[in-house]
Parts: sequence; structure tokens; C-alpha cells
Amino acid sequence: MCVKEGQRSTRQGRATYGGSRSADPRQTTYVLIGLNVLLFLAFLATGGAGGALYRALVLIPTGIPVSNGDGGVTVARGVADGAWWQLLTSAFAQTGVLHIALNMLSLYFLGPALEAVVGRARFLAIYLASALTGSLAVLLLSSPYSVTLGASGAIFGLLGGILVTARKAGGDIRPLATWGVLMLVYPLVVGGRSISWQGHLGGLIGGLLLTAAVAYAPRGRFRSWFQWGAVAGVVVLTLVGVALRALALS
Repeated sequence: MCVKEGQRSTRQGRATYGGSRSADPRQTTYVLIGLNVLLFLAFLATGGAGGALYRALVLIPTGIPVSNGDGGVTVARGVADGAWWQLLTSAFAQTGVLHIALNMLSLYFLGPALEAVVGRARFLAIYLASALTGSLAVLLLSSPYSVTLGASGAIFGLLGGILVTARKAGGDIRPLATWGVLMLVYPLVVGGRSISWQGHLGGLIGGLLLTAAVAYAPRGRFRSWFQWGAVAGVVVLTLVGVALRALALS
């Protein structure tokens, strides 16, 4: 029965949970890695962490004063000041070779595995929406004057997605679950301020919810409607949460 179902999905070009099967599920991950690397290089070319591009694209809950390099002070805009694009651009921003290397290595291993079972469009939806839920968690749980960046929120969303699909398939999720818990707890235990546990937590919750909606959607002609409706619902609720937080910080 399982073999027949797998053959039927392959003939119809459908992934396990209804999405179009990717001819090569690694390609989307390669594109995401390429975007992260390009922005990393752009940061290096425009002054690094002190550059205007960096201040414009990282996640800042509310405006913070920064030196303009001429002895004066300017204000770096944040989400509460209307810089809503930071909710997503910060997920493609990395600083430091070790930072981008670790994040891209995690993306390289997790991305294709999830896309292979949910299809490209659903994979991208989970990735980007998890970045949004990670940003919301940062806005709610971090200092209003913090600066956060990195792909780890979206990557934790992929981790949540793989946990859901592996659990549904009857796989052993204990190794991945243990690793995820350790990565969440580590910055709290060692007091690592450079690691955003808030973004990790928000991304993980987003990935769990989004992938559960995809994987457990009822079969039938309205399966895609249910899946995309659930994704849209998570995104809308996230943006409402961002808007309310932004108003509180204004």
C-alpha cells in the first residue's frame, strides 16, 4: 500500500503533502544561501556593522542613536519607526565568517530535506513565515533597543518542520529535538547575549505550526486551500502582533 501510494505521488509529480515535487530540492536552498552570502559581502563592502546598509536591514525594534562617523549622532530606524522590511531582511543578514558559516551549513542540511516532502512553494512559505514569527518574538521578548540579525529564526522554522514531518512518518525525532532544545537553552545558561534565543524560539514555533498545517491538512480537493489558508492566517496574526508591538514602542 505504501509503495503504491509513493508511486502514484511520483507519477503525478506531487510531493508527500500535496505540493509540486521539486526536480532538485537543493536548488532553492542554494538560492537562499546565495542571497545570504551576497548580503554578507555587501555588508563588508559598505562598512560592516557600522555601515548604513547594515543599520537599515538588521532588526531594530525602535530607533536607536548611532554615531555617524563625523562626531555626530544619527538615529537608526526600527520597526516601530516604519522600517517593517527589517522583519525579513534581518533574516538574510549575517556578520562574521563563523556566524554565516554555521547558519548556512544548517540551512544546507535542513533545507533540501524539508523541501523534498512539502514541495518548493510550501518550503519557501515555511522558511519566510518562520523568519517573520522569529522577528515577532524578538520584538516581544528582546530589549526595544536591541539589534538582531541572522537566518537562525528561519532555520529553526525548518527544524520545526522536519520534526513535524518526521513525527508524522513515524521517525525517531529525539536526536533533532534534543539538538533544538540545547540550542534554545544554551544562550540562557551561558548568558550569551550574542545569540538570540528569542528569534530561535519564535522561528521554531512558527515552523511547527506552519508545517503541521501542511502535513495534517485533510486530503481531498480542498487540501491546498486549507494549507495556504493556514499559512496566510499565521502570517496575518504575526503581522497584527508586530503592529501592536510597534504601536506600544512608538
